[in-house]
Amino acid sequence: MAGKKVKKNKKKDSQLVIRVSADEREAFVSLCDTLDTSASREIRRFMKRFVAEKGGGQDGANKD
Repeated sequence: MAGKKVKKNKKKDSQLVIRVSADEREAFVSLCDTLDTSASREIRRFMKRFVAEKGGGQDGANKD
């Protein structure tokens, strides 16, 4: 198994519901398709980066 990357499968057990305009959603999903990625993956990537940059975790949640 040398050279293989092992992915940690973290269970995704929560949802976040957001409201956006139909045009904005379609543009985002279409661009994700063009870039061979999914909208969900890109939102999760944004969230992880945002939390890391802003201090992360519960302790950093209220730092504005």
